[in-house]
Amino acid sequence: MDRPAPEEYQPPLRLWSHAWRLVLMVAISAVAWLPVSSDQERISELWVMGDLLLGAICFVLVFFRRRWPVPIALVLSLASAVSGTASGPAVLAVVSLATRRRWREVALVGSVAFAASQFFSTVLPTNGDSVWVSLSVNVVATAAVLAWGMYIGSRRELIWTLRNRAERAESEQELRVEQARGNERARIAREMHDVLAHRISQISMYAGALAYREDLTPAETRASAGVIRDQAHEALTDLRDVLGVLRDDTGERHSAPQPTYADLACLVAEARDSGLRVELEDLVPEDGPRVPDAAGRTVYRIVQEGMTNVRKHAPGALLTVRITGTPEDGIDVVLRNPLGFGPTQTPGAGLGLVGLTERAELRGGRLEARRDGSMFVLHGWIPWST
Repeated sequence: MDRPAPEEYQPPLRLWSHAWRLVLMVAISAVAWLPVSSDQERISELWVMGDLLLGAICFVLVFFRRRWPVPIALVLSLASAVSGTASGPAVLAVVSLATRRRWREVALVGSVAFAASQFFSTVLPTNGDSVWVSLSVNVVATAAVLAWGMYIGSRRELIWTLRNRAERAESEQELRVEQARGNERARIAREMHDVLAHRISQISMYAGALAYREDLTPAETRASAGVIRDQAHEALTDLRDVLGVLRDDTGERHSAPQPTYADLACLVAEARDSGLRVELEDLVPEDGPRVPDAAGRTVYRIVQEGMTNVRKHAPGALLTVRITGTPEDGIDVVLRNPLGFGPTQTPGAGLGLVGLTERAELRGGRLEARRDGSMFVLHGWIPWST
């Protein structure tokens, strides 16, 4: 990751931050100016007044060090060459610039600061120190000021980086949670459609027969009403099973298990009992490996949706189902039925095939619906291992 700009990790300056920095600047200025104030007064009182005036100006300019870091640091460093009271603001400005840790700026301002301090100590030596002593002291002091500023900048950047990573990780975690919730909502929506559409289409078919057929005997009418009642009860049970996921914090189901490939024969038998014409050609070897539950459930839902579509769009038509598959080739399922005539009387949103396509793709497979002359073909392929 690229380094952040210094403005990003610099902490805001509040009243207390300004207060202790001001006290520190006054202390540094006092240490630098008081030992030489008598020498300045002996040379000229104007020098003392000029030193104090220039120092006061520097105390004002230092508050703009973050807006113009390099110009302010250079000006204050040059002012400290002739003013002891300007030393405090100059040190703070140099430290502030060093926190940016830009080597060209640090080298430029550090050189000017060292030259200014050496000039001041040469013009007004303290206790008769030799040039080499003052040179050594100024080198150490300048290096210490720059090193301290760079350490503060490095620490600020580290804290900013850790905080930024924590916030980014938290945001990514929230995004993952939202995506998981969205995926779960989509899964529940697909499950509700796949489960309920089949049941409701059966109820609609029997209810339609009761509404239009006047030749039914009382016994046949009672039988049809009983089928409607049983299908409605099963639909409510399935709906309760799916909605139970929303109420269960563990996400576990405590009712009927999900269908697998072994339940496909029961689905076809149930459809035939309800009056649907279905021919099933199951070419998956019985003596071979068992179809995985996840793959078998997807095949089950594809066949179930094909039956629902026939009831809705081509009632009375023959639905042929052909299933082949091996662990090496995957499972291939083809459903064919004649196209219906006229609009369907059963309402639908057209989301069944969309949901099934998503389900197949999530399993690494594919599903396509197409017209083949006067036939409607639903062709799906699901990998064996999922």
